[in-house]
This record gives sequence, C-alpha cells and structure tokens, in this order.
Amino acid sequence: MVRDSSLLIQSVSDTALAVAFARALETERPDALFHDPYARKLAGQAGEQIYRKVQGDRSLSWLVTTRTCILDQLIQHSIQQNGVDTVLNLAAGLDTRPYCMTLPANLRWIEVDLPAILAYKQQHLAGTQPVCHLETVNLDLTDVAQRRSLFSRVDQQSRSVLVITEGLLVYLPL
Repeated sequence: MVRDSSLLIQSVSDTALAVAFARALETERPDALFHDPYARKLAGQAGEQIYRKVQGDRSLSWLVTTRTCILDQLIQHSIQQNGVDTVLNLAAGLDTRPYCMTLPANLRWIEVDLPAILAYKQQHLAGTQPVCHLETVNLDLTDVAQRRSLFSRVDQQSRSVLVITEGLLVYLPL
C-alpha cells in the first residue's frame, strides 16, 4: 500500500490500519482481553491517524475489541468442537490470528484480500512464522466469478470450513 500522506483514507484497505491500531490499544491495556503483538507495527502512523480521526465517541475501540473476542472464541470452538480443518478469512486485512492465536499446526488458514493489503502485511511480518499452515490469496472479492472459483477450490480441498467475513460484508454490493 503506497499512501499519499495528505489523504486520510485512500482505499477500503486503509480501514484495516485503524482496526490494527485499535487492536494495539487493547493489547497494551494492563487488563487486555487479547494480545496482538504485531498490531502496532502493522497500524503504523497512518493507522493511528485514521483511528484518531474516525474514533469519535470511542465506539471503534469497543467494536474492535468485542468483535475480536467473540470471533476468537468462535474460531477456537469451531476447531475444537466442530472439527474445522480450514479457516477461510475473507477480506483478511491486517488480521494476525494465524500468528498469535493458539491454533493446531495442521490447521489450514487461508487469507483472502486485495494484493496491496496482503503485500503490506507480508512486508511488515517478514520473518514471523504463523502457528498453522497459512495461505494467502490475492483476490478482489467483488469479482463474483473469482470468488466462486475460490470457494469451489477450498470446498474440494477441505473437510470442514469456517468462513470469516469480519470486515467484508459492508463493502459488497447488494
């Protein structure tokens, strides 16, 4: 992601920077509900600026913390109780769960997002090893044919899939 510092939000992917900053703030609390050791690095200065601009009544922080905790519990439960062997994270953004959650090493985690955001994340996490098998897929999820092709491939290669759409649904056309 190449940014023009004079513009606050230049693409949908820039919202991932603000979410990463919110995760960093929660991580740094003494009573943190989760820990994301990579969030501040991923957010960078741009993430802090976007967060501070859109923060308003502090609802972004509350929303990110609540959403993260609930999804983390859902993921753990789905793996342990429902036999999920693949997590398909659509519009993954700067999510670092495959790096910092306690996950089975044989779990297949597939991150799907636009090429720029995935390249940004890979650059900032270079040398960091995920705790499970991580696959990244560069894909514009608004492309129906490509999305269907991805779903078909994942379905054929997996026994049980958990699909995460944490930051996607609000951006898909009706």
